[in-house]
Amino acid sequence: MKKFGDPARLALLLASVCATPFAFASPAMAQDEASVETSDEVIVTARRREESLQDVPIAITVQTAEQLDQRGAENITVLQQTVPNATIQVARGSNSTLIAFIRGVGQQDPLWGFEPGVGLYVDDVYIARPQAAVLDIFDIERIEVLRGPQGTLYGRNTVGGAVRYVTRLMDTEEAHLRARVQYGSYNQLDGIISGSLPLTENFVVGGALALYSRDGFGENQVTGAEHYNKDVDAFRLSAQWTPTDALTIRLTADGVDDDSNPRHGSRLASFPAGGPSYDPQDSVYDTRAGSGDDNHVETRGSALHIDYEISPNLTVRSITAQREGRTNGTIDFDNTEFPTLDIPAFYSDEQFTQEFQLLFDYDRIQGVAGLYYLDALAEGAFDTVLGGLATTIFTQGSVDTESLAAFADVSFDITESLALSVGGRWTRDEKTGQVYRQNFTGIRSPFFGNGAAIPGLVRTNYTNSAEFEEFTPRVSVTWEPSDELTLYTSYSQGFKSGGFDMRGDAVFTPDTVNGYAPEFVDTYEIGFHSSFWQGRFNLSGAVFQSEYTDMQITRQEPTTLGGIASFVDNAASAEIRGAELEGRLFLSDNLSANFAVGYIDGSFNEYISNTVVANPAPPPATIVVPIDLSGSAALQNTPDITASASFTYTAALAGGQLAITPSASYRGDSQMFEFASASLDQGAYTLYNASITWTSEGDRLRLGLHGQNLGDEEYRVGGYNFPGATFGNSIIGFYGPPQTVTASLEVRF
Repeated sequence: MKKFGDPARLALLLASVCATPFAFASPAMAQDEASVETSDEVIVTARRREESLQDVPIAITVQTAEQLDQRGAENITVLQQTVPNATIQVARGSNSTLIAFIRGVGQQDPLWGFEPGVGLYVDDVYIARPQAAVLDIFDIERIEVLRGPQGTLYGRNTVGGAVRYVTRLMDTEEAHLRARVQYGSYNQLDGIISGSLPLTENFVVGGALALYSRDGFGENQVTGAEHYNKDVDAFRLSAQWTPTDALTIRLTADGVDDDSNPRHGSRLASFPAGGPSYDPQDSVYDTRAGSGDDNHVETRGSALHIDYEISPNLTVRSITAQREGRTNGTIDFDNTEFPTLDIPAFYSDEQFTQEFQLLFDYDRIQGVAGLYYLDALAEGAFDTVLGGLATTIFTQGSVDTESLAAFADVSFDITESLALSVGGRWTRDEKTGQVYRQNFTGIRSPFFGNGAAIPGLVRTNYTNSAEFEEFTPRVSVTWEPSDELTLYTSYSQGFKSGGFDMRGDAVFTPDTVNGYAPEFVDTYEIGFHSSFWQGRFNLSGAVFQSEYTDMQITRQEPTTLGGIASFVDNAASAEIRGAELEGRLFLSDNLSANFAVGYIDGSFNEYISNTVVANPAPPPATIVVPIDLSGSAALQNTPDITASASFTYTAALAGGQLAITPSASYRGDSQMFEFASASLDQGAYTLYNASITWTSEGDRLRLGLHGQNLGDEEYRVGGYNFPGATFGNSIIGFYGPPQTVTASLEVRF
């Protein structure tokens, strides 16, 4: 097989990438080199050690706190607008659950026990749970988005990439305080306060508190409640002790409480003939859901970071963390006041992680080696209420995971300009899954408040265990022909662990009790980082090909027997090719430009669909018929083109500095699921934003005015597709925010 697809296409991509610096040369070189203000060197820890961004052989996007602040970024979903080939957004039917896809790889289904394909890390602590993972942006240093498999250093479940949320370190010498208030559209009112206080010369404490509230973009026309509103409280606390120059101990704690109303979505199709006449709502943010307005999501976590410098060349690091969370909510799939297809649900989880790292940096060899342990339990329950049949299917289950890993990543300087990096990770997962699924006659089961429900057929009842053991390698070669240019080529592999389907129906699919196997992504990449003209022009790019095998395909589909069958099978494989280019150009002392573009071309080699049908000659009563649909399937949540551009103009004004930042982001056509749906799929669209900030001399006061989605574009970020009379023709969509304007005032002491 030829890597990177068609050679002519690869040549064209490489030619475009290599030619780009010269296309921008004229305006930059026309400036006086001594007078142009350029950005400081960007330091990242993508390889678990501090390095200049230009030296890292990884496709990586970095957003600093200053960049995010100037754009008025609310939460990490804003990364979708600037990171090429990425989808990072709020999951369907939720307010603060995260889904992420990078380079066509991710996980849309946030049910407990299903694991993401893009890993999320807060200060190097893995966040296993997608609920409450739409992190609001406050008290941060930077966010790093690593594209492509990160299996060596970040382990399982980073087949698409990793998002690293790095909080701000405390000043150990001086007290600091920041206070911000924001008011905006839809009665938005936010308050954020953060600070740190040295109590002794080697002990400092700090914390941050953020309160967010906003009326809904729409209304529940049945109950009158706000829809798409926000009611979130979040906090972080930290204490740092440095008893010696060689030893640093940092203890942190954090929490989120989300009491926003349930996000039920909006109907995209009329109710079936003979039923109530429910056409789609006038506003995409309105709903007619009747399943309730109660929703609560909470998470709590703590972590202990210990760094001990054995010598100038050798450091030992320990990261001990625990997290727990709980969700109570409901999704009204039919979007009517009737319980045609309602899903009340409960989730909870807890996790403990321990990581040891040995970091070394000698004359010609640098790297990190370590051990990692995770012990996690995820559990939950939900009803599938089929009001038209007066039937409820109750589902309850849990997944207990114990994971152990050993890893190393080492760089060798072969010459002054040539380096080889070799890494690998051994991982062993032990999982125990338990699933119980039963029919009840009545609306809701006893678990969700209907004690009069009549128990019926037990559809699933099993407990099973499985072990998954994998080795994931990475190798890269880096060449620095000059101080301004770094070229690299790499191969990396990642895997997403196998598991058990918490929705699995053993009546329809008896094999569900055996679970599903891991999936794998192998990526081959050629890329570069560069910094020209004394840092006035920074440019990075990559071309890649990924081989995606044993894909875990998750579906919930109507059956010919009038029920809903869940499938999680290793049913597909695909090849994904693409290219990325992003950079920053200082056009003058006062004007800079940022830009990014991503291209994806992916196709399925195989896509096996299991169709449950009645068996004409029982037993058994049903049979599963496999069909290869690779010719009609496409990657979900993956536009072929993503692009963004912004300009920042600065000028002295009234004893401070004014910054004006207009921006635009474009996303091409994309599908919600692997198979096209004219009513659900999102066409290409462009979002236009603009921000104005004024910062006083000395950085004590900052005023801001931020406009988002100024074109008031309506765009879907998720959906459900349950057509037919039994399910109330429940085709519903979930939408990104409309046009908003927010004013902010921040005081710094």
